Amino acid sequence: MITLNPSMKLLRHGGLMAKNTKQIEGQYVRKETFYLISLLALAVGFFGGVMFGVFKSDSRIPDQPPPTVGPATSDLSNMIATLEKEVASSPNNVNAWIALGNNYFDTNQYEKSIHAYRRALELQPENANVWTDMGVMYRRSGNPQEAIRAFDQAIEVDPKHEVSRFNKGIVLLHDLRDEQGAIRAWEDLMKVNPFAMAPNGQSVDQMVTQMKKQQKQQVGDK
Repeated sequence: MITLNPSMKLLRHGGLMAKNTKQIEGQYVRKETFYLISLLALAVGFFGGVMFGVFKSDSRIPDQPPPTVGPATSDLSNMIATLEKEVASSPNNVNAWIALGNNYFDTNQYEKSIHAYRRALELQPENANVWTDMGVMYRRSGNPQEAIRAFDQAIEVDPKHEVSRFNKGIVLLHDLRDEQGAIRAWEDLMKVNPFAMAPNGQSVDQMVTQMKKQQKQQVGDK
């Protein structure tokens, strides 16, 4: 079993990665920063004694029921109500759909968030950030295969999208127990950015080297 030292979490699209929301021309949109750390992480899960998560994301301890939806703040509730009215009256407003998905995301309304992101992607299918955030929601809802498909779509529309590649490796390793697949995902990430860092400050290169070393040790112990 592969183990890695620090706690790892799936990343939201924004990067090493802060979440920031701003209003542009009357539409609420998520502001992307750089890579790999989010103020909003997925809940924590364990694989081989190590904590993993995806960003903009949430993971959970295996076999634990998904978290219940907590009450939204008054501001978020008002924002959601406003955005719901906006998309009802202007169903082609892609920014409103994205913002609605983000607010559902922030209030752990997984299915509603996925629906909003899907509507946004119908209008703007080349948006790698939305594909990534939807992948995080699929993982939160207990559907890692759909999460992988969403991350792959993000990579297809933007081959340099680092967060989707990082998240894909986490889901492959933690949820699908595919160590080789995770290594390949992170090696592909390093082709995009050789200096990519995990949220704990460890380089992705170090993570991959450590995993390969542990695999060799496991083979030697058999």
